[in-house]
Amino acid sequence: MITVLVTAMALIVTPTPALAAPGASYQNPVVGTPNSADPWMSYYNGNYYYAATTWTGKILIRRSTTLAGLKTAAETTVFTMSQPNAVSNMWAPSLHLLNGPNGQRWYLYYSAGPSACCGGQRQHVLESAGTDPMGPYTYKGALTLMPNNGWSIDGSVMTVGGVNYFVFSAFNNNGGFENGGLQSLFITRLTNPWTPASLGIIISEPTLAWERVGNPVNEGPYVLQRNGRTFLTYSASFCGTPDYKIGALELTGSDPLNRSAWTKLANPLFQRSDANGVYGPAHHSFFKSPDGTEDWIVYHANSSTSQGCGTTRTSRAQRISWNADGTPNLGVPVSTATVLAGPSGELGNPGAVTVQRIQSYNFQDRFVRHSNFATRIDANVTPALDSQFRVVAGLADSTAVSFESVNFPGHYLRHNNYVLRLEPNNGTATFRQDATFRQVAGLADSSWSSFQSYNFPTRYIRHSNYVLRIDPVSTAAERADATFRRTS
Repeated sequence: MITVLVTAMALIVTPTPALAAPGASYQNPVVGTPNSADPWMSYYNGNYYYAATTWTGKILIRRSTTLAGLKTAAETTVFTMSQPNAVSNMWAPSLHLLNGPNGQRWYLYYSAGPSACCGGQRQHVLESAGTDPMGPYTYKGALTLMPNNGWSIDGSVMTVGGVNYFVFSAFNNNGGFENGGLQSLFITRLTNPWTPASLGIIISEPTLAWERVGNPVNEGPYVLQRNGRTFLTYSASFCGTPDYKIGALELTGSDPLNRSAWTKLANPLFQRSDANGVYGPAHHSFFKSPDGTEDWIVYHANSSTSQGCGTTRTSRAQRISWNADGTPNLGVPVSTATVLAGPSGELGNPGAVTVQRIQSYNFQDRFVRHSNFATRIDANVTPALDSQFRVVAGLADSTAVSFESVNFPGHYLRHNNYVLRLEPNNGTATFRQDATFRQVAGLADSSWSSFQSYNFPTRYIRHSNYVLRIDPVSTAAERADATFRRTS
């Protein structure tokens, strides 16, 4: 009789909101060698645009309707350098759509120098003829940013309070490492997109131990803003080491030109993952998903500790998240073996992916969470992101559901020997089936939900001593253990 009841209830499907489909799946790297270090990316008017260091006198841009498509997209030369002392070693292009004297235009900032690398690097800027990121572009000039027109690299534009600022990296003594200099972060206001109002003002030096591996370095500044807060992220330590990483300053004062207005976050936001085989993940930019609901990072990294600052670095991308205190959570760089869902809104799919928590029916102060990739139900989950999941169409069946971790992109709730764990999507049919569940009327309360295993349909997600697994369900206590609610 109990078996009949459970089977009958399982046939009642709980109404759920339409699931938004993530973008086309992909695996890192999104762009391979050789032109793939120091990447910049943006989504604009139906396409992703991508540029990176070429080490040559050419600036190349790729365009694709999907993130996955960038890997095979054509490289288009948008500019060939011929300016005095700036004919080679193009580094770190950064594009910004700004209002200039001729209306809205794309401005492409880059570092370049003579054929002999690398003491001649200076900042330069191009202007597009219209609003197409592919150009054509005209050269607007070099930016004089340091005393005696000193060395400067990695510039990008940050807009605060409607004012454009140029942020870049240079030496605090206008010299170099050999003269005891610290490669640091500087800022200046722009009077127009190609004219600094003054020489750069220092706002950060590499003083913390994690900023000084190999050489003391702060470089590659790029702004990240949300809910009225401004974070200036940057790369720290020497790029030739596997410990190249990302840190951040927060603008906690009112004047970005005042060094005291910036507060450095004590710990790095993003760094090597030996477990995932990712080393030196840094020199990055951020972009929005096509529907504007997700924040993404694109960065370069190596696949071994012995690779350094050259053309071995490849561009990788992944979704980022935000901590409860409003600070960015860049997560952990994912393995190149992990299959990732593309940004939401690609190719006109139906909008934002739902982010929810999963509440226990019989322990209503407890929610499903992951901890060291094991899963259980807990109260007062810290960090809160460990109990948040993207509810997406089932990996094995789009009429079912799968649960992707918010703070570990590409990792899903998956059963393995009947125990539920958070595991990276390895792209196999078995993984897709193990990570897919049919949402049915709650076995203990039809106004709640239960989640039936796709490939073991006699088993349901349930907690046992707070640990999650899939089990057959027969008793009233088991039905309560297998009943949950999706909640915000």
